[in-house]
Amino acid sequence: MSHELSQLRKFVSPEIIFGAGCRHNVANYVKTFGARKVLVVSDPGVVAAGWVADIEASLAAQDIAFCRYTDVSPNPRVEEVMRGADVYRSEGCNVIVAVGGGSPMDCAKGIGIVAAHGRNILEFEGVDTLRVPSPPLILIPTTAGTSADVSQFVIISNQDERMKFSIVSKAVVPDVSLIDPETTLTMDPFLSACTGIDALVHAIEAFVSTGHGPLTDPHALEAMRLINGNLVQMIANPADIALREKIMLGSMQAGLAFSNAILGAVHAMSHSLGGYLDLPHGLCNAVLVEHVVAFNYSAAPERFKVIAETFGIDCRGMNHAQIRQRLVEHLIALKNAVGFHESLALHGVGSSDIPFLSRHAMQDPCILTNPRESSQRDVEVVYGEAL
Repeated sequence: MSHELSQLRKFVSPEIIFGAGCRHNVANYVKTFGARKVLVVSDPGVVAAGWVADIEASLAAQDIAFCRYTDVSPNPRVEEVMRGADVYRSEGCNVIVAVGGGSPMDCAKGIGIVAAHGRNILEFEGVDTLRVPSPPLILIPTTAGTSADVSQFVIISNQDERMKFSIVSKAVVPDVSLIDPETTLTMDPFLSACTGIDALVHAIEAFVSTGHGPLTDPHALEAMRLINGNLVQMIANPADIALREKIMLGSMQAGLAFSNAILGAVHAMSHSLGGYLDLPHGLCNAVLVEHVVAFNYSAAPERFKVIAETFGIDCRGMNHAQIRQRLVEHLIALKNAVGFHESLALHGVGSSDIPFLSRHAMQDPCILTNPRESSQRDVEVVYGEAL
């Protein structure tokens, strides 16, 4: 028996309902949890897009009481989670439904943790720190990228320290995920590009992660195929629901892969960067991805070759140095095609910021499963290349 298959692997996932219009069934799922009152968590942009009204209409049609909490920033903050938990308790809620991108979904997960434990969200940083089950959680993603709706991750921003922290636990995998591609129709091209690149990086990092295995690899490869093959066209044809379905499916598969295989240095560095500058997470990933792939290639050359082939690069007759070069060029071309021409310097990062960013990246749990063992100096060098 091969070494790879002899290791034990676990795979966690919510109940997933996938398809156009499935958001309208939210009341049926809420009812199975015996909902007395539902806290609907979202943000102002998603409310304006009309998706929250759909959810509330579904609840109202079945006489399910609800209240709304939309005080959520693009990178959800400690105090927003704490306020949401206060609302949950004071309103007597017993089920949480989140509608939105990664920020409302992560905020909702945080609210559930605080409501269950009665302690500050900051106390749960790290892996497997949760002791009490969270209230029933139903997530409805409106972006195709973060995969918070299928993952065991919560990422919260601590503005006092200018950093993000991660909570990783199967206790934060939602009970139900209603994945409805129609909700992504209101994403602007920049958000579509951000979340699409985020999902692609999830798949790449999960495939080369030291935690990868036979349960995660097929999801990661299929996600790469779907996103690489359809993202540029989807951004050019935003009303095409068939393309939206493909990207949403790719994002979901990437989520199933990374939630179980975990990630790597792109995400560790991107969490540090996003906490420091309050930038969109997908943008941070886009700035860093080819630099980290170039750094990691030598640690998993055969797996990176499979990634290159999945992206349609013909690797016959090429040595690994050539494949690495082609893969980096492909990632840059894809980024450019969806509108990313960023560098860190464009966003005001200077070389004096790099030690702070690198220190925090080294403390992120994602660095532990990076295929190439990295020192703080390595991370500093990669940030430097991305300037």
